[in-house]
Amino acid sequence: MRQHRPLLLRALALSVSALLGTVIAFILISGAEALVTGQGLGLFGAVWNPAGGKFGILPMIQATLLLALSSLGLGWCLSLGCCCVLNGLAPRRAARWLMGLLTLMTAVPTVVYGFAAVFLLVPLIRDALGGTGFCWLTAGLLLALQGVPAMTFIMDGAVRSLAAESRLTATALGMTTAQHLSRVVLPLASRPLLSAAILGLGRAVGDALLPTMLAGNAIRFARNPLDSMRTLTAHISLVLSSDIGGGEHLSLLLAGALLLTFCAAFSLLSRRMARRLRP
Repeated sequence: MRQHRPLLLRALALSVSALLGTVIAFILISGAEALVTGQGLGLFGAVWNPAGGKFGILPMIQATLLLALSSLGLGWCLSLGCCCVLNGLAPRRAARWLMGLLTLMTAVPTVVYGFAAVFLLVPLIRDALGGTGFCWLTAGLLLALQGVPAMTFIMDGAVRSLAAESRLTATALGMTTAQHLSRVVLPLASRPLLSAAILGLGRAVGDALLPTMLAGNAIRFARNPLDSMRTLTAHISLVLSSDIGGGEHLSLLLAGALLLTFCAAFSLLSRRMARRLRP
């Protein structure tokens, strides 16, 4: 039986790889077919007007990238701060409370974040800054908050291990905890910090519920944080729920292919950067 285990594992790995390859090929072929059927690059237009036969998804591409990058910037900084608090920049009791809060946040469903934001954050932004409250700013804040626990745990695992390895040397050199973290541990943890950023970016790009509930679903170019927008993931969920065919369906196929391309590009870019950051 033990002799057949390597063969069984190889067969399972091959079957899983073949299944993933089939799904990826189907998405990419569907996106290419949508371009051909949709008269070439017409789907990359700036105007969405189904009644006039225009199904441009360029505003949704812009919304997806803006929302993902802005939420990543805020969420990554918050995660780094939480990681430093968990590793000595705050009293142990505060660190335990923060770890408990982050653990609790991982168990909260995404719909609860969105539901709470509709009744708490949206009116606050509407009264303080104007607009409808359903905008880029609201969705970005919630996406950043949702990604903080996962990114913090990735950072914390690497930072905790590196800090334990170098703590004795840092103490012998007379370094404080802040100096130890900033000058020794964090530079050595550049690859895990990058991995956390890529994870947060992938979650922000792929999330559909929060942009659908909070971003306003207006198909237009966003010029400031109070503008409403519609992301590619929100577009996919809305088109699928309405069961519309024609140009709307073709835009859905292209949106899926673009999301896959974005995620693959982010992954390849992170690998390239990780090789350069290797100590």
